[in-house]
Amino acid sequence: MTERSAPSGDQADAEPQVRPVILVPTYNERENLPLVLDAIFSATASGPRYEVCIIDDASPDGTGALADEAAAANDRVHVLHRAAKEGLGPAYLHGFRWALAHPRRFTHIVQMDADLSHDPKYLPTLLARCTGPDDDAADVALGSRWVPGGGIEGWSLLRLAISRCGSLYARTVLGVGTSDLTGGFKCFRRKVLETIPLSAVRTKGYGFQIEMTYRALAAGFVVREVPIVFPDRKHGVSKMSLRIFFEGASSVWRMRGALPTVPPADGGGSGGHT
Repeated sequence: MTERSAPSGDQADAEPQVRPVILVPTYNERENLPLVLDAIFSATASGPRYEVCIIDDASPDGTGALADEAAAANDRVHVLHRAAKEGLGPAYLHGFRWALAHPRRFTHIVQMDADLSHDPKYLPTLLARCTGPDDDAADVALGSRWVPGGGIEGWSLLRLAISRCGSLYARTVLGVGTSDLTGGFKCFRRKVLETIPLSAVRTKGYGFQIEMTYRALAAGFVVREVPIVFPDRKHGVSKMSLRIFFEGASSVWRMRGALPTVPPADGGGSGGHT
């Protein structure tokens, strides 16, 4: 597994207080990658200096090579090349470890999809939710489709029902109030990923999203939901499959048995939204 990034330019003597990095896993996202990078840097043109790390699982369509070109042209872009496709969870875990070990000491780690279903326009809002006053800031800001102001565009009624029921099922089994447990557009404070035992995370597919949110809640961290509108992808093919769906459904029972219960809402581990 290798990383490629362009040589850094001259850096200011004093590092900014907030140093966010966005992790973007890719597999056959050649059409979407230039679009999502342009959208990210357009949405974050003001404020802190965002960096992006693309985690490519040996895409046969040349996504990895295109990512290398982006990194060579922009020192805010980094690329991690993985040897094979292993699933969403292992890709993000690789990115988390890279971000925590990086000399830039990133203060906030954001995860988002490459297909523009996670609209980069919400990035400043997610980061702001994790950088407010200490008595109100979230440890994890979660882009949520199922709170007032959120929603989904372009899905069939059947797909909407499956997604909504999946979130309700996970909430019921795990006993948490977070509305969108399967959501994958998140901003973590660094301390959350330093506290969660990443080596113990086992879920590989979309159940990974449930597991990371639940582990944050079980550790007593504050998770807040931020409304987002989630459009369907315009290019490429969804990675969802029945195998991934059933892995997620079964994983919640393993989490319930293996992990501590979530503290009550007034104990600091609450979900919520703004």
